[in-house]
Amino acid sequence: MSELRKDPVIGRWVIISTERAKRPSDLMVDPGEPRGGFCPLCPGNEDKTPPEVFSIPGEGSNSQDWAVRVVPNKFPALTLEGSLHKRSEGMYDIMNGVGAHEVIIETPDHTATFSSLPVAAFTNILLACKNRLNVLKQDNRLRYIAVFKNCGEAAGATLEHPHSQLIALPVIPRRVTEKLDGSQAYFNYKRQCVFCDIIQQELTDGRRLVAQNDDFIAFEPFAPRFPFETHILPRNHQSVFEDTADCMLPALAEIMSIVFRKINKVLGFPPFNFMLHTAPFNKDVSEFYHWHLEIIPRLTKIAGFEWGSGFYINPTPPEQAAQFLRDSAVE
Repeated sequence: MSELRKDPVIGRWVIISTERAKRPSDLMVDPGEPRGGFCPLCPGNEDKTPPEVFSIPGEGSNSQDWAVRVVPNKFPALTLEGSLHKRSEGMYDIMNGVGAHEVIIETPDHTATFSSLPVAAFTNILLACKNRLNVLKQDNRLRYIAVFKNCGEAAGATLEHPHSQLIALPVIPRRVTEKLDGSQAYFNYKRQCVFCDIIQQELTDGRRLVAQNDDFIAFEPFAPRFPFETHILPRNHQSVFEDTADCMLPALAEIMSIVFRKINKVLGFPPFNFMLHTAPFNKDVSEFYHWHLEIIPRLTKIAGFEWGSGFYINPTPPEQAAQFLRDSAVE
């Protein structure tokens, strides 16, 4: 029997349609052949990107050896130059497209995947994200930074070389506002962080748990929009990702590595989107918000019903997805 499930953070209802359930093997995708051709993100092509704004050196002695590079996007959605110049045109509000759009080149290895990267490489990526958030938040024009990864053509990636992106915005996105409002409403009612309560319930219940260590937990959310949607949260309450101590990043890298290796083993290297949700700048949400990561394998398509209604039809119950991932042994 199908179920309606309500996301406890933002109140979104989703349909868990067990009649439409598919096994992971039915959802596996063919990653296809590499597209090949010139790659501007590979070592030796540093002059083909804008000058880097951050880098972590590699182990070689050459000045071009690097482990991670961060460069401005060559075709940015927003740029740091200029003023916001907020204005109106009749009933419409307008502002200039001030912000930042950067590319985090995650590894020199063009063929690497999130499941093949060592934990140390994951840690470097996280250090790069943390650095850029701390730098960009000093700009008082900016309100929020979205950190995300599109992996695979179906997920929106235009370059094969492993990379993620960040876009710094002068406004707080609606999706983020919904999460903040839902979290604050829960806190006002129960005087507890909704994410902390979710963590406690998932640890107690265990059916949707995917992986855990002393500092982080990975699980399938109770009301997932998509099959094998996976969330990762710090076990201790923390609202701001960039405040995470450097000594905790290897533990986060470890659990991310485990989750991606499990997803790829079960689903056959699906395209995916990956998002970091952290607190906005200059807004105290420390009591009720909890930073987290969302991983969404692109296994189903969003069509008219989902776009028109805001409902999502998910053919795979999260308990079943979590069981498949837990049962998948990875080295």
